[in-house]
This record gives sequence, structure tokens and C-alpha cells, in this order.
Amino acid sequence: MFKPSEKKQIRKALGGDQRAWLWLVQRYEKLVYHYGLRMLPSQADALDLLQDTFTSVFKSLANWREEEHFKAWLMTIAHHRCVEFYRRRKLEEQWQVESHDEVDEGDWSHPERFYTQGENVRRLLQAMQLLSIEQKAVVDAKFFQHLTLPQIAEQQRISVNTVKSRLYVSVDKLKQYLEEAHESSKSA
Repeated sequence: MFKPSEKKQIRKALGGDQRAWLWLVQRYEKLVYHYGLRMLPSQADALDLLQDTFTSVFKSLANWREEEHFKAWLMTIAHHRCVEFYRRRKLEEQWQVESHDEVDEGDWSHPERFYTQGENVRRLLQAMQLLSIEQKAVVDAKFFQHLTLPQIAEQQRISVNTVKSRLYVSVDKLKQYLEEAHESSKSA
């Protein structure tokens, strides 16, 4: 049996077909959720990102242009929701509305269920939390979404040179952190 084309499902969803909308959500929910696990400090934040992203997609689906790749458009929305998360967080810290919760070890146990590399992945996810949102987005797009540099530039609406710069700086930071973590685990 043939799989329904994505564009056909989007058109149906725009027409109010709930099954077509559910098909789109099911097709991309894991992608958005795992992106949230890599970009945000906790599982709860990743779940919030998932909900916020698909709420935004639902509200703005009519604005999607058929010449755009739906996945890239969706991930752009997810990225913008992550940026909003960090902006809100920064404002909350500035105004001391809420105290900053430290990430505890429990926050890192959940991603290990989705990735089989265990301790190394945990360390990588911890290291990614040290990067700026812009740096995380480039690292995620390159190594987890497997996008090319021009695709990342298009998705994030930045130049290819900016992508390269952010990627190289981010990889250096991650490498340094992971080397330090490895050395400290050897001496423990």
C-alpha cells in the first residue's frame, strides 16, 4: 500500500481533516521531542516544546509554502520556541520571578532511554547545556538532524559562514568539556 504524500496530508489537514493532522503529528512528534531533549534542560521542557511547536504549526499551517520542505519549516518553528524558552528564562532570572533550578541527575536519565550510548550521551547532553541556544541549534541540526551547512543556514535564516563559525566554536567547546569530564572520571 502506498504511503500518503506529505503535501496531500497537509492539504487535507488544512481542510479540517483530523486524521491528516494526526498523521502529521505522529510523523514528526519524536523528531521535535528529541530535539527538545537535546536543546532544553529537562524532559518536562521538551514536552512543553512539543506541545508549543505543534500548537504553532496548527495555527500557522496555512502559512506554509509548498516549495518549502515541511520538516525544515517545522524545525524552524521548534527552534523559535526554544529561543523563546531561553528568553523567558533569562527574563525570569533578571526579575527573580523564579529561582533557577539546577539540573539534577534525574533530568539526564530520560534521554538515555532514547539513545543507546549511555554515559557518553549523558555527558554530551550535559555539555550541550553549556552552549548558547544558537550554538545548540547548529550542533543539533548538523549532528542529530544530519542537515548540510546550506540547509542549516536556510532553516535558521543565517549565512553559511555564520553556521560554520557557530559549529566550529561549539565543537571546540564540546570537545574541551568532554575531555575534561573524561580526565576527571579517570582520576576518580
